[in-house]
Amino acid sequence: MRVSVLDVGSNTVRLVVADAQDGVPLPVHTAKWRLRLSAQIKPGEPIPEEAVERLVDAVAAAGRTATRWGATSPLAFATAMVRNAPNRQEVLRTVRSRTGVPLSTLPGEVEAELTFLGARRWMGWRSGPLALMDIGGGSFEVAFGRGRLPDFVASLPLGAGRLTHEFFADQDPPPPELVRALRRKVRHQLRDVAARIRWEGPRTAVVTSRTFQQLGRLCGAPPGREGPFVARTLTCRDLGEAIPRLAVLPAAERARLPGISAPRAAQSLAGAVVGHTAMKLIGLKTVTVCPWAIREGVLLRHIEDGASWWAEVTRLAEEEAPPGPVPLRIASAQH
Repeated sequence: MRVSVLDVGSNTVRLVVADAQDGVPLPVHTAKWRLRLSAQIKPGEPIPEEAVERLVDAVAAAGRTATRWGATSPLAFATAMVRNAPNRQEVLRTVRSRTGVPLSTLPGEVEAELTFLGARRWMGWRSGPLALMDIGGGSFEVAFGRGRLPDFVASLPLGAGRLTHEFFADQDPPPPELVRALRRKVRHQLRDVAARIRWEGPRTAVVTSRTFQQLGRLCGAPPGREGPFVARTLTCRDLGEAIPRLAVLPAAERARLPGISAPRAAQSLAGAVVGHTAMKLIGLKTVTVCPWAIREGVLLRHIEDGASWWAEVTRLAEEEAPPGPVPLRIASAQH
């Protein structure tokens, strides 16, 4: 069985085509298309028509690529930038009608669950009670669990792109007082979630997302060309020392630093502040940079629970549900 997953993020559209053998998604092809929505749209603003056109072109190309590689229509989802847009439903309908790809959004808490599953499978059971952190462009996901799926998840509006727009949009590089103000906000919003994770006492902590991968490389982790099986870690001390280094440079010069790409250079400082503050509040000296994240989590759930799980979780995500707990463990009764 060959399956594919399509992730529409704040900066890129990423496609993974994988063979599902023995319950493990083995990638056979990956592709990406740059959108850079976070650089053009302020959080909470409608997605403009020209950006929707680029999104349609990218999703259509991804659908054709998946077909060419022998996969069915991608399991396609968009993250916080589309999820929080006032014209979300119009954007999703436009993409679906013009590409034939059923693009949906997922609640942030479900994204955290799926990312946790991917990280748990990569790290294995020997990692014990596991804490997870993932910095996206629009949101910051945190999870903790002792089993296959997390016991606790949280999705906070602390994405690196969102915070860059809020605090640093007009000043590059920003003055020290804005960096301090950002850290105060992050500390305030993370306080209770961090206390919960600290109380749980994780044995292992992992970080995922391109932002954390690039910060890990900046702080001395091996480059991506050495492959996914090379151990990569990030220490709280090294990340703390990287923040002043990033803060004094404009985005164009940050892009010359090891690991920092030009599309993510502007938001690298905000990402570093969020990551370092979270590590300090939780009491983590070292985290493992994990190569598996939400896309692998989606593939694993699809392999293990079947197509009905994806259909149900996307249906629930698109309903106007009343306030209350998000139904995380869709189809968990099968286990």
